[in-house]
Amino acid sequence: MTALLPRLALLASFAFVVLASPYGKAAEQLLPKGDAAALGFASDRLARLDARLKADSAAKTIPGAVLLIARNGKIAHFEAYGEADPQTKTPMTRDSIFRIYSMTKPIVTLAAMMQVEEGRYHISDPVAKFIPSFAKVQVGVEKPGVDGAKPTLELVPPRRAMSVQDLMRHTSGITYGFFGVGAVKAMYQEVLNGDFDNAEFADRIATLPLAYQPGSTWDYSHSTDILGRVVEVIDKKPLSAALKDRLLGPLGMTDTAFFVTDAKKQPRVAEPFPDDRSLGGGVEFFDPRKASRYESGGGGLTGTAMDYAKFLQMLMDGGTQNGKRYISPKILAYMTSDHMGSAVPGPYYLPGPGYGFGLGFGVRTTPGVSPDPGSTGDYYWGGAGGTYFWVDPKEKMFVVFMMQSPKQRLTYRALMRDMVYAALVK
Repeated sequence: MTALLPRLALLASFAFVVLASPYGKAAEQLLPKGDAAALGFASDRLARLDARLKADSAAKTIPGAVLLIARNGKIAHFEAYGEADPQTKTPMTRDSIFRIYSMTKPIVTLAAMMQVEEGRYHISDPVAKFIPSFAKVQVGVEKPGVDGAKPTLELVPPRRAMSVQDLMRHTSGITYGFFGVGAVKAMYQEVLNGDFDNAEFADRIATLPLAYQPGSTWDYSHSTDILGRVVEVIDKKPLSAALKDRLLGPLGMTDTAFFVTDAKKQPRVAEPFPDDRSLGGGVEFFDPRKASRYESGGGGLTGTAMDYAKFLQMLMDGGTQNGKRYISPKILAYMTSDHMGSAVPGPYYLPGPGYGFGLGFGVRTTPGVSPDPGSTGDYYWGGAGGTYFWVDPKEKMFVVFMMQSPKQRLTYRALMRDMVYAALVK
């Protein structure tokens, strides 16, 4: 299973009565239960959303899900549906633990920006300043073969150095081997197997050619994995420890970690259907109960809906929580602004129409264009396993949706947008 972990870097039904156990008073004080109607939601429309998720779980369209909707610092809706494990028939609960995959990226990017605020580096700094093996990286240019011959790969020097900002916005030229086709991507598949830690992983990436010139193209990639290594170098500790010290511990995200090694927590791990374990490109769900040396900053975390809500509420509150400042409002606004600039969308531009990309988030640039409802300035991201969140600052609202169903992830992201905004009536 260890050999699959780097490839996995790619890559949230019972009545809500009180916000008590398993979250305790701390969670209740941070995000108290509110009256949905007073928070602007129509009860009949929330009930319609509820009924849909219950019916889809019962029909085995999805194994189960957890949905949390918060507005104005209070929870309007927090429910669990269906089964956490379809094989054991374990019911889904609000504290079920999910592989959040790429929802790891915003957390790691925020940790990196905390370092920037401390004056440790600037995001224009070259990656090679922190990871010397990137000093000699080349760009792969695929040339068509002559007279039917196979294409050739020419290596050329980068026009400029890859920066930390490039890592944060996926314009580094680094790619994912299981995402799309091409000679460079094929090389990523061949090299990134085996057992290694984050330092060794970064050095392996540095031996591979870039798929694009740095700064030229948005291409979803191992960029945030390399950013995680930068965080390690600056903080002089493993990524797990850096995240725990900077964010997970202070925010009370006690169920968020790279691995679920605590035997008491393992029964809470949510699972997909047996025939829905593929993330595409030959990548399968990993088992978080088994620890590895590799801690993927781009997709390795597991956690609960409430834990992620704590992170998002801190963002909604301008970077502060319970009197502790994590990031300044100005830097947070900078992170959730569009950073695409002259970079062009690659062939698999995941933010989608109507969205640019900031530092760790897809950022809405216009009220229209996107097929999904939302507000200009909303920001979001999701995980390949089915998890999804978005923050709508204009409406003072955020939504966390946790599910483990790769096949259904896009369908339910759109469904949540449609039905949540349909229920928001004032």
